[in-house]
Amino acid sequence: MNVSLNELQSVCRKAFLGMGFAVGHADDAAAMVTWLQSHGLQGLSVLTKNMACVTAATSRQRPQIVFEDDGLAVVDGQNLSVLASGNLAMELAYTKATKQGFAAVRMQQCRQRQLIVGYLARLAGRGINVTACWRHSQSPLLEQVVNFRAGSTVPSITATTVSEPVPVDATHDDLTVFMAKHLELMPETTVQGQQAVQYRRDEAEFTLARKAALQQGMTVSPDVWNQLKAFAALTLVQASEASRTGAGPSD
Repeated sequence: MNVSLNELQSVCRKAFLGMGFAVGHADDAAAMVTWLQSHGLQGLSVLTKNMACVTAATSRQRPQIVFEDDGLAVVDGQNLSVLASGNLAMELAYTKATKQGFAAVRMQQCRQRQLIVGYLARLAGRGINVTACWRHSQSPLLEQVVNFRAGSTVPSITATTVSEPVPVDATHDDLTVFMAKHLELMPETTVQGQQAVQYRRDEAEFTLARKAALQQGMTVSPDVWNQLKAFAALTLVQASEASRTGAGPSD
């Protein structure tokens, strides 16, 4: 089925509210998912592949800062989706970077890391350079690097295999984000031992995908759409005898 950008964002927002997200948090989560979907990064697939780590965010302890100084913060993601409070962690990095010129935030034990790209686009649009990187647990290792130029709301993304042995107990569930006022302050993100670029997507490709989504809408699986609508329906208050008799003006 085909849906518009506004329709998708509205349904996602209602779905997150139905899951128990606070209003502002639901707005941010919906914007993150919709950003990915509208730029060809399959935000809905990322979201629904592990919905349990999203719904758990409303009933479990939120991610906690375990270390912080002027330019660095380490956040325990509590094995939840980055939708749980990745927006707050990224705002923390942005605040530090605007004050100090450079900042880094590392989120440990976080899920659905790809979704954070939708929020980083917002921060880059405010005029900050952003680089995010993480590794996937597979052999050979796959490292993904996302770069936003200051002022640009579309990134370049590169995924490269890394010729390092993968420990048996490795989880690779962290996310590192760097932000800087000036590009020359950004760290080198390539590592020795890399073998081959698996894919690279540039700003122009994402810009075209966004234009197509605005003009033509986006294809969404009916099963995924129905799942979102089911969560959205939880925001509706069921009618009761008391609500019916209480409706209308009072005497």
